[in-house]
Amino acid sequence: MYDRGVQEVVRRWWNGIWGRLTRRDVWLVRETRWTVIARAGDTETGKVLRWEFDTEPDAVQMVDRLLRADSAGQWRAKDGGTPPPGASAD
Repeated sequence: MYDRGVQEVVRRWWNGIWGRLTRRDVWLVRETRWTVIARAGDTETGKVLRWEFDTEPDAVQMVDRLLRADSAGQWRAKDGGTPPPGASAD
């Protein structure tokens, strides 16, 4: 285990659906590297995936790819907040 430092949520989106099976969230997080975190489902049972990138353009490209994927609802930008539980790669 190692100290990853403080995470900064740069941007955040969600698809506007509250249901635990159809809700989707995407975070763009800055640490030493850029991290994209995506959750499918609600905060208690949702599956969390993460990708790390060396540059912001590469991370934003992944966010764009995730937002273009088929999902219910309409993506909406949200305030930063904190990454979801289970997003840490400790």
